[in-house]
Amino acid sequence: MLFNPKKVAFGRHETFILRYSWLTKGFQAIQSDPFVFSDDNATVELGVGKNMVSSIKYWLQAVKLITAKKEGGYESTDLGEKIFGKNGYDPYLEDEGTIWLIHWLLSSNPDLVTSWFWFFNNFHKQEFSSEEVTSSLVDFTAQNITTKVAKTTLKNDVNAVLRMYGRSKNNSKGIVEEALDSPLSSLGLVSQSLVGKTFKSQQGDRNNLPVNIFGYAVLEYMQTLKLNQVPIEELMYSKISVASPGAIFRLSENALITKLEELSQNFPENFELRETAGIHQFYVLESVTPEKMLDKYYSIESEARVA
Repeated sequence: MLFNPKKVAFGRHETFILRYSWLTKGFQAIQSDPFVFSDDNATVELGVGKNMVSSIKYWLQAVKLITAKKEGGYESTDLGEKIFGKNGYDPYLEDEGTIWLIHWLLSSNPDLVTSWFWFFNNFHKQEFSSEEVTSSLVDFTAQNITTKVAKTTLKNDVNAVLRMYGRSKNNSKGIVEEALDSPLSSLGLVSQSLVGKTFKSQQGDRNNLPVNIFGYAVLEYMQTLKLNQVPIEELMYSKISVASPGAIFRLSENALITKLEELSQNFPENFELRETAGIHQFYVLESVTPEKMLDKYYSIESEARVA
């Protein structure tokens, strides 16, 4: 999805970060009642407060699991059905690969989750305070977005990003506290100092990022730009207009090349890494969709569990 300065969204999470049970709970509710989010009994149905109802709806849209219907209400997307449907691959968010997928879907969606897109795609400082992030986001919006956004709104977005991804300082969490945490904190993309005043978001190997999920992101990137070949550098370093897999997953240069080599080795009929005129290029050889990469990933995971 391309960044459009006239189509952005800030502060729509109602200050509530994405929590473990929300995607499953909200998706199942939509399948039973497309109008559940406008129903007077929504708080009872979902077991949360009124503002949380709006937040659950927002996060479901932000990760592209549901979409608004022309005649009113909401319906599940094909991707939503594939993952969270009755016969979906991972309806209860038990597979770490699904969490990586959600991270990509969220951070590559500039229309609905602009601050998240900006943070992972365009904010490159590896150690920082929340105030520094807010200041940079204020500058970005002033320079690139046509409408004025209140600094308070941007500060709330930054706090939400850091709370959603930052590892808790307290490692001895109780069951209730654990349930309230965001699944995205498990990815280790943001860490908080012991005193809690600074954060780190550093490049790394991301050995726990499944190559098929990485492949899904690469294919979406190339589809967005209508490419069948791309210099590795462009997959690594972000542009303001589109999310790059290297930036979104916080991969080091060596880790990016390793992931691309693994894709080429695992799917030689689909991908190839070549050097042309001194430039390393990644090629899509045969038509393969991001959805097929997901099917391959979950079929492999299913076979592994059976074995």
